[in-house]
Order: sequence, then C-alpha cells, then structure tokens
Amino acid sequence: MRRQIRRQRRRLEEVSRHTGELFEKDFLGRLGRLKAVWRFTLVWVLLFVLLGGCLVTQLTALRSYYQVISPVPGGIYSEGMEGSFTTANPLYAVSDIDTSVAKLLFSSLLTYDSQNHLTGDLADRWTVNDAGTIYTVHLRPNLVWHDGRPLTADDVVFTYQTIQNPDAQSPLRSSWQNVSVTAINNRTVSFTLPNPLSSFPYSLTNGIVPKHILQAINVADLRSTSFNTADPIGAGPFRWGSLGQSGGDPATTEEQISLVPFAQYWAGAPKLSSFSIHAFASHEAMLKAYRDRAITALVGLDSAPADIAKDNSTYIYNLPLTAAVFTFFKTSNPILQDPKVRQALVWAADRGSAIQRLDYPAIPADEPLLRGQLGYDRAYIQTTNKPSQARALLDSDGWSVGVNGIRTKNGQPLTFALYETNDSEYARIATLLRNQWRDIGVDVKVVPQQPADFQGTLSSHAYDAVLYGVSIGVDPDVFVYWDSSQADIRSANRLNFSEYKSTTADVALEAGRTRLDSQLRAVKYKTFLQAWQQDVPALALYQPRLLYISHVQVHGLGENQINTDADRYNNVQDWMIHTGWVTR
Repeated sequence: MRRQIRRQRRRLEEVSRHTGELFEKDFLGRLGRLKAVWRFTLVWVLLFVLLGGCLVTQLTALRSYYQVISPVPGGIYSEGMEGSFTTANPLYAVSDIDTSVAKLLFSSLLTYDSQNHLTGDLADRWTVNDAGTIYTVHLRPNLVWHDGRPLTADDVVFTYQTIQNPDAQSPLRSSWQNVSVTAINNRTVSFTLPNPLSSFPYSLTNGIVPKHILQAINVADLRSTSFNTADPIGAGPFRWGSLGQSGGDPATTEEQISLVPFAQYWAGAPKLSSFSIHAFASHEAMLKAYRDRAITALVGLDSAPADIAKDNSTYIYNLPLTAAVFTFFKTSNPILQDPKVRQALVWAADRGSAIQRLDYPAIPADEPLLRGQLGYDRAYIQTTNKPSQARALLDSDGWSVGVNGIRTKNGQPLTFALYETNDSEYARIATLLRNQWRDIGVDVKVVPQQPADFQGTLSSHAYDAVLYGVSIGVDPDVFVYWDSSQADIRSANRLNFSEYKSTTADVALEAGRTRLDSQLRAVKYKTFLQAWQQDVPALALYQPRLLYISHVQVHGLGENQINTDADRYNNVQDWMIHTGWVTR
C-alpha cells in the first residue's frame, strides 16, 4: 500500500511537471508571436462584433413586422376630486365623489356604449309590450356579487322596491312612483307602468344593491348603515379595498378610497391593477397633489391651470355632456313676463361670442333639444346676434331709452338680476351677456353665488333670471324642464326654472313622451318646439363638457358624449395606461 501511494505521488508530480512544461512551451512561449498577428486577430474580433451588431439591428428593425407598441394591462391609477366622500350606495349617491365611487362598485341593468347608445350591463336584453306599459328585462347568466353570491332578479326587485319606500328617503323615489316591479324568474324582471313612457329604459341605469346583505337592515336605517362606507358589496368592475384619511386640519383633509379589480365582472376583469379616488377638502390641496404626482388625474375643474396645461406630460380630455346651458327667464317676473322683452334679449345675445369665450370647442345649443337628438328640427332653432332687431322690438313695445342709456316704460326701468354659480366659465358668459344686453338698453345685474347658496336660490326660484346647465340625456323627454306642472311649488323637483306655462307645449310634451314610435314622437315634439320658439322662455347657449386631466394617456377614454360625469367609467374595465411591444 505504501509502495502504491509512493507510485501515485510520483505520477502526479510527473504529470504536474509535464503540464507546466507544456504551458510554458505552448502558451507562454508563443506570446511573443502575438505581436506579429495582432492585426489578424483584431479583424476577426471586430468581424464577430459587427456580425452580432447587425443581427441585433436586423431583429430590431424586423420587430415592427411582427410586433407593435400597444396598450398593456397593469398600472396603479388615481383620480383627485374636490369634496368629501359620504356614501357608495347608489340609492343615495348624489355628489360627484359619491356617484363616481358608486359607478365603479355597482352595476346597473342598462348602461351606455362608446357611442352613448343604451346597452345592457347586468341585463343582456329587454322588451316592451305593444301598449308601452310593460317592460321585461332579462339578466345575463352567472352574475355574481363581489362576495361570490349569485345576483338574481330578487336583487333587482329589492333595489327598486327600496327606492319606492318613503322610509328609505332615496332621491330616486320621485321617478319610481306607481311602477310595479316583479320577478318572473331568477333572471327576468317585469316593470309595469301606469301609463306609457318611451323614456323609461333610461331610468334603468342606476346601481343595483344586494338583497342578501341589506334586507336585514331596517329601511329607515339604510341611509346610515355601515354598508355604505365600510364594506359595500356590489357587482361592478371594481370591488372595495379600503378607506383611508390623512391630514388633521379640516382644510387639508384627504380621503383615499382604494378599489381593486373584480375578477368575476361579467365583462371581464379590469386591465388596471388598482383604482383609487382621492377626495380633497380644498382646491389648492388637490392641485398640489397633482403637481407632486401624488395622483394621476384631476376631475371637476372648470379649466386647466396654465402651468398644468403647458406641461408636456399632461393629457387633456374634453367629454361633451348631453346637457345644455341656458339663461332661464323667470316668466312670472314683472319685467320678464313680457315675451317681447324675452325675444329682444335673445336677439341681442351672441351665442357664437359666448362659445368663443370658452376654452374648449363647445357644441352650440339652439333649441330645448340637443343637436342630433330625436325630434331636433333646424326649422325651430333660436336665432341670436340680431341687436338692431332687438332694439326695434323694444322700441315698438314702448321701452324708450333714457339719458343714462337704460330703457324705461311707464316709469319702470328695464332691469333684472342674473344669478350664476361662482365659477370662471359662467362668470365669463354672464359678463358677456350683461354687456350685450346693456348695448340695447337693458340693465342687468350679475349676481355670482357660492355653490351652496346658489342651490338654495335655484330650488326656491329666488331669481329674475339664472344661468345654469341642465342634464337632458340621450332621450328627448324634457318634460321636467318645460311642462307647466313642473313649475308648481308642489312638484317633486320643480325643475321648470323659467316657470314656463303653455297648454300647447304641455300637450305636445305629454304626447311625445307617451309614444314608442320614434317618427311619431318627432312629429309630436314639433308642436312643442314651435311653441317654445315663439314664447322664448329661455336663451339656449351651448353644451358643457367634463374636463378630465391626466399625467398619462388613458387608453380607452375617448372624447365621446356622456350623460353624467360618472359615465366616463362606462368602459373603465378597458382603461389602460401602460404600453409595450405586443405580437401582432
């Protein structure tokens, strides 16, 4: 054994010595020759580098043939809004923040597509009987709530019967009185109306709430239940995450409502990784958060601040609303009850100049119906910018110009107050109208008010004239704004701000809203348009917009017409903010 160990040791020593000799001979000994062939070696090295670079360049150039830069899922998204969060329950949501949260969490029977056409959400189809009094809605199969429980027709019935219950105190109640709601089976709901109403399907766009959670709560306590703010369960594209608050001072308080994608949403899980709404107590705090990039987007501004608008990373979206800004003339006012005075005011105003004062391309409004809407007829548009005719009309009506340039009649000066909510857009329009009316001898006092005060003035009709925007929607049923019954103090909403009363208009409005045939409806509305044009209860100006500002391009958010601010979320499940190379 010792001899074998000595032999192996000698072999190892011999192999080691031989390897060293070969290394010195074949490597170290030939290093001196490298100088003679360095050019040849460098050429080969450079050739390999060149071939590798060409290969990479070719692959990059050819990538556009089989790949394209496209939006990809992912990303944390946040919106900033001014105000406070009070409820996510769609039966009570009224403010912009509350309706936004409710829209993300809760689905409705019907919604709107990218062209603002009514389409199914929880429902996949609906029908109406020949009389126009029974609407049958069929739900999609396999609908579930955020907690995994099935969503059925019983939830739909529970939602609308709760709205109808006066103890629930839902602001939606006035639209649902005398409507019978029954479940035919688990996926079918029947709505029976006392009278035909062609616009009824547009009432089915409010969120549906879960019966299995809320049925155990006393109806009178639903407004204050913890469900509304602690852990709301819906069936919308996002589900509840958390509610946080920062800032001890009321002026700097910020609430964060965090939402996460709902994987079982019927239209597919949202592409964004998360969505949050930040509610700021002040305008300044919201803008600071945006400038510091603590939030992604801003909602609710009248105009974009100059520094933000000039920022190359800013994307500005103008979403036209199916609404119209009017100057409503209170026809019961001693001065404005004269239709010739109202006509002169319309002729003296310049709608085109008013639109030019805006910082966005607004769609003109020139009738009580919107352009492109069913029943809209260019034969009845309200013409403006005719100051000479306005002066002549006032002259013939007995209003003479005094030494101060203001017209009087029987010792009564031609003067009235125009109320407007105190924001930059309405302030510019009100000032312009005041100047245009002053040129024909009318003294107009513009009264700007803070939002809370303005709402009180509006609800009590404590004004002479008011500059205000009203939501019209896709359907031309404008009954609530112009029918005589809606001027009565006993009406549910009293939205006839002009206190316009016309038997002819009333009959036409009632006939138009109770006909299902679109051509017949348009014929009925002609009489209303003609009466409105002749009676001049208001000055139509323009369609307002929702201004949406973001640090990133929001793929899927188009500048299409929407009906409410929250309708920007109609396809939120498809929003994407990241891009990447995607195989064709």
